[in-house]
Amino acid sequence: MKRALISVYKKNKELLDFSFFLKKKKYEIISTGGTYEFLKKNGLYPINISDVTSFSEILDGRIKSIHPNIYAGILANRSINKHLESIKNNNIKLIDIVLINFYPFNEKKSNKSIKMKSLLEFIDIGGPSLIRAAAKNFHYVTPIIDSNDYESVKKEINYNGFTSLILRQKLAGKAFNFTSNYDYIISKYFLKLKVEKFPKKINLFYEKKMNLPYGENPHQKASFYVDNINKKGSMYNFSQIHGKKISFNNIRDIDIAWKIVNQFYKPTCCIIKHSTPCGVACGNNNVEAFKKAYSADHISSFGGIAAFNTKISYELAIKINNLFLEVIIGPSYDDDSLSILKSKKNLRIISINNPISNKMDYVQVDGGLLVQESDYSNKNDNYKIVTKRNFSNQEIKSIFFAQKVVKFVKSNAIVVASGMQTVGISGGQTNRIWAARQAISRALELKKNKKKLVLVSDAFFPFKDIIDEVANSKLIYAILQPGGSIRDSESINACNNYGIAMAFTGKRYFKH
Repeated sequence: MKRALISVYKKNKELLDFSFFLKKKKYEIISTGGTYEFLKKNGLYPINISDVTSFSEILDGRIKSIHPNIYAGILANRSINKHLESIKNNNIKLIDIVLINFYPFNEKKSNKSIKMKSLLEFIDIGGPSLIRAAAKNFHYVTPIIDSNDYESVKKEINYNGFTSLILRQKLAGKAFNFTSNYDYIISKYFLKLKVEKFPKKINLFYEKKMNLPYGENPHQKASFYVDNINKKGSMYNFSQIHGKKISFNNIRDIDIAWKIVNQFYKPTCCIIKHSTPCGVACGNNNVEAFKKAYSADHISSFGGIAAFNTKISYELAIKINNLFLEVIIGPSYDDDSLSILKSKKNLRIISINNPISNKMDYVQVDGGLLVQESDYSNKNDNYKIVTKRNFSNQEIKSIFFAQKVVKFVKSNAIVVASGMQTVGISGGQTNRIWAARQAISRALELKKNKKKLVLVSDAFFPFKDIIDEVANSKLIYAILQPGGSIRDSESINACNNYGIAMAFTGKRYFKH
């Protein structure tokens, strides 16, 4: 008679149905303490593992399955006669299925009321050992770690009388993937207590949330994974309320747009196109913010993504619905606004409620991974005025508004702002003067009632030519940049000659 070992923390109807299936197929079922009692209570009469090991559970259940009678039954190579003879001589019976789920360490560690000593009891030892043993011997044993695989196992046993080698190998891979993830969660918890930002080894584990229609381009397959360990971050649990299936590029743009608007306390709108902000503005309400952001670059905004840090109102929905946008993002929506927005069949409507949680950035290169601290922050940086003229109060507000935008523009990045509105954005140029000219030219085209403008750069000016361009605009009178060039004095002297105020932050914001 075939045997199945079942030892689980989560006991539910699915498990019960699968156990009854095994009994119907003439499997003997071996169970540990709690699982044994659960199955027995529900009309199954499994074999208590203590009867197999001839040894009672000890140490409050820490030792119950670790025994040669169990592991030899799982690990025996059935193509080796010596193994089979050893099994027979020791009166050990083979085990054909091992079904395990672990103590929920990840869920319990999130409960701040559980002290470390109690949390240690949720580190599973027997479960990972048993499923690893079964996975190692997948040529003969079926390892089950995921209840989603019950149906596949049942189907093959019904059809063949046993599981196929292909399925067992797949389940073995899932088992090792799960145990490595489980160990990583525990490892990260202990390293975090030591504030180990850059551990000697990095393991990244994410859970697939959805398959995507395609990647950056239609010929590339893609999926979206979330950090299911920390369960934090704006992109962890966003929800799509309406529209076409979300794409790879949509997700990247949503991430950037949401990060930008969440730096501000006032109602803010950010419109993104190809991972680049084309218009950002704050307003007294989100309708005003949208009008300003859209008017900052209505051409580039066509087919873009619009994010808001406040509830989407009916009035805003009316404005949005007259335009072509791919995605709308907000923390919540009025019922009336949804009825308006849903009239467009393809418009993707996204709701996000989680705050930004980025602490580390990961960039994959061929054969390696670059890891750095995140540059995301909604706090103003310190600055030092280096010119004779100082910033006005209004210029300070506009300067630090623009600085929060320039961090998300590809280097070389220049942002020109009028009050709390971008009027010229340029980035991704290999030459900073080109970026400056493009941003200034765009700002002059808008001619926002001749208000004085400010300019922010993500890195220092290598030459004073940018100051000359600023002066020629006759509208820009305040500049913020990191400083640090060997020719800083030339830029400072030029600003003084033109009557332009300039400050250094000592911090650059390259984005590659």
